[in-house]
Amino acid sequence: MMRTVNRGDEGQMLLATGVVLMMSLLSMAIFGVKMAGLSMPYDTAGDDTIQASGDIADSLPELTEARAQIWYESGLSELESVEKSIESLHDDVLHHGEIRGVELKLLNITVTEDSGVITVSSELGAADRNSMLTRMISFEIDLDT
Repeated sequence: MMRTVNRGDEGQMLLATGVVLMMSLLSMAIFGVKMAGLSMPYDTAGDDTIQASGDIADSLPELTEARAQIWYESGLSELESVEKSIESLHDDVLHHGEIRGVELKLLNITVTEDSGVITVSSELGAADRNSMLTRMISFEIDLDT
């Protein structure tokens, strides 16, 4: 028994039709994902990196002190209170950035104490798909006042 292979164009046409169908489905899927992104509360194509990093730099000292005060009143030392406070704020800054569509991160956090005054220093990194910046943040906290 000998089989003969029919080299017709039917198989090639079927394959080409399948490829075209897959490409159009992929195109529709990409369009759908882009449309879903339009509901984001912030447009990352603007100045959101600058605005978000400014918001964090402005509110970080006050938030750190308020959280540290709670731990200090519960019995921790001043230094431990501030360290716990800034660690918890680090996680909140990451989450805040995710919500805004900007990557925000506190880097190289140092907490030092000198004569009852605690100094917090950190580098704030902010980036979106269009820009990136780093900003030094440094402030002092005195929980005894």
